[in-house]
Amino acid sequence: MEHQNPSAIIQAARQHLSQARDALDAEIHAYPTPISGCDAQYNHLLAERRRVHGALQVLEEDIHIPTPRAP
Repeated sequence: MEHQNPSAIIQAARQHLSQARDALDAEIHAYPTPISGCDAQYNHLLAERRRVHGALQVLEEDIHIPTPRAP
């Protein structure tokens, strides 16, 4: 099993999530109008975009690893 640099893995995740966000944005932009409030497919696209956005935000946050303090 090949070991990869964690930074490279995080960067790859950012890239894939950014591509997913762009694809969702394009699909939402191209969605036919009018959009009904009960349009399940459109609402699903919006929910997926929120999930991808949230995942990207988590990757951008600083990582806090609590460490014990020595007396």
